[in-house]
Amino acid sequence: MKLDIPPTRMQLLRLKRRGVIARRGHKLLKDKQDELMRKILELINRIRESRLKIEDELKRAFGYFYFASSKQDPKATDEALLATTKTIDIEYTTERILNLKIPKFKKKIAGGLIGYGFMTTSGDLDLALLKIDRLIARLLELAELEKALELLADEIEKTRRRVNALEYILIPSIDETIKFINLKLSEMERGDLTRLMRVKEIVRGK
Repeated sequence: MKLDIPPTRMQLLRLKRRGVIARRGHKLLKDKQDELMRKILELINRIRESRLKIEDELKRAFGYFYFASSKQDPKATDEALLATTKTIDIEYTTERILNLKIPKFKKKIAGGLIGYGFMTTSGDLDLALLKIDRLIARLLELAELEKALELLADEIEKTRRRVNALEYILIPSIDETIKFINLKLSEMERGDLTRLMRVKEIVRGK
C-alpha cells in the first residue's frame, strides 16, 4: 500500500533512509526471534525432562501415602501432617535475556516435613513425605523455568508481529512509494524538458 506523502525529492530521500532503517530493524528483530526460539526450545526440553522425573517421583510418593492412609487412623494422618517444621522463604530477583527480565528464585529451605512421632503413623507415610520433601526444591526450579518459558513465549509473539509488520506492510509500502515517486519525478522531468524545448522553438521562430 502506497504511503500518502507528496512526490518530492526531499520525501524520496527521507523514504530511502527510512527504508534502510526498516530493513536494519527487520534483520535485528529476525535475529532476536531466532535466538528467542532457540532459548524456548532449550527450555522446553529442560522442562519436559524435569516434569517427567518429578511426576514419576510424585506418583511413588502418592502411592506410599495411599498405603499409609489405608493402614492408619485418618486423625493420626492429619495430626502428623500438621506437625511439619518445614519453612520455605523465596526471594525474587531477575536476570536479563535479550532485554527481557526473567525471574530467578533464591530459595531458603529449612526443616523437614516429618515432625511427628512414629508410634501412631505408618512407615509408608514417612516414605511419602521424604520423597515429597526432596522434591520441593525441584518443584520451585520447575516453576522458575515455566515462568521463564511463559515470558519468552509472550516476547516471541510480540517480536513475530513486529517482524511481520515490517516485512509485509512497512517495507513493501516504502518500496512502492519510492517507485511511485520516481515515476512521478520522471514524468515531471519529461514535462519540464518538453516545455523547455517548446519555449526554444518559440524563441527560434521569432
